[in-house]
Amino acid sequence: MTPSQPFSRRAFLQGVGVSVALPWLESIPVWGDDKPKNKASEPPVRFACLFSGNGYHSKEWWAKGEGAKMELGRVLEPLKPHREKLTFFKGLYNQEALIGGIHSCQTGNLLSGAHLAPDGGIQSGQSCDQLLADKLKGQTKVPSLVLGCEPSIAAIHKNYSMIYSSHISWTSASTPTPLELYPALAFDRLFRDDVGRADKSVLDSIADDTRGLRSSVSKSDQRRLDEYLSSVREVEQRIEDSGKAGRLQGWRPTIDKPDMKRPADGIPQDIDQHMRLMCDILVLAFRTDTTRVCTLKLNNDHSSLRFPNLKSAEGKGTIDYMIQHLLSHTDGEDWLKVNQFCTSQLAYIAAKLDAVQEGERTLLDNSMILMCSSMMTGNHNNDQLPVVMMGRGGGQLKSGRVLDFTGKPNRKMCSLYMSLLEKAGVKLAAFGDSKEKLDI
Repeated sequence: MTPSQPFSRRAFLQGVGVSVALPWLESIPVWGDDKPKNKASEPPVRFACLFSGNGYHSKEWWAKGEGAKMELGRVLEPLKPHREKLTFFKGLYNQEALIGGIHSCQTGNLLSGAHLAPDGGIQSGQSCDQLLADKLKGQTKVPSLVLGCEPSIAAIHKNYSMIYSSHISWTSASTPTPLELYPALAFDRLFRDDVGRADKSVLDSIADDTRGLRSSVSKSDQRRLDEYLSSVREVEQRIEDSGKAGRLQGWRPTIDKPDMKRPADGIPQDIDQHMRLMCDILVLAFRTDTTRVCTLKLNNDHSSLRFPNLKSAEGKGTIDYMIQHLLSHTDGEDWLKVNQFCTSQLAYIAAKLDAVQEGERTLLDNSMILMCSSMMTGNHNNDQLPVVMMGRGGGQLKSGRVLDFTGKPNRKMCSLYMSLLEKAGVKLAAFGDSKEKLDI
């Protein structure tokens, strides 16, 4: 790439085995038409969905009021600094999830509204994130990023495959989109064309191309470029440091000398580090425009996660004494702490995105980040679902509101997806079990 060449929305910084998508720069129309323009182009709208299984505390998921005066239940307390860019949805539900069964039957169609096959079969429907990824294919290096912090479960529960409870993203009706559980491999997918070339920093590989770009953009764009390249290196360094500290391992031996070979690649030993790295990778992916679509499954429905990083509020040391699924039935203070830990991941992402300026708006303003679960509480009730969203969809959405659809004729989750997809540039006549978008 040279200064004399026109830049397009598919422009990359190139290196040996590496390509890094350009961020939003006012000097060049990275996200505009392929033909150069005299004015900066509009940043794209990004879509992400965070999923936290087993619902939330029955008395502490609520919101009322608006804007800076919005009041939030204790589950949502981590989001208070960002409530002016928050939209709280009340009364939405998924009709097909009411057909019977719990956990698997309530989760496998969360983003599709499709009918699920029982008796251990695998039949759902393409999820809204993958539909959007298909429509945007070719505009970014990676069509979508599907991240997870807990492996899939292969079993049957209440006559439905637990593959359903392990996946919210579906490429097709019979194919759940593969989860990436390893932060290092997710990072490689964003930036490395040849994953085997891991002996050189991403930034070192693109140094020559970066120097050429810096000479052709404004000073403010040079600062933006420096900031986002620093964020690339920060995540790269954290992954490297985690490996040196011995925290990247898929298996922790219980004897001094393990009697089996340690896996070559690993998952962070600590759930707090695992989730935080995945959040950083989501932000990085959006900031570099490597993808505009991402799902992050913090845990499965019917989750087996433990939280030794959290101190028990009930005098039991750390919250390592119960798996998340069992804890969800208690509705106690420890369950609330787990809920807040999960919503704090959304708060972290929101703060990171809101710190990135893209023209007149921030990256958070140009995003729609949903957070939801497949049931309202650990008692499996899903006649309405917990749904909250951060961001303004490129300035198309008014935030700082509580939108209550309780008792209204149209309160389908798929109606919400139709509305959000339209904000991302994909207008549909129908999706899943809906033929009418929500008025948001």
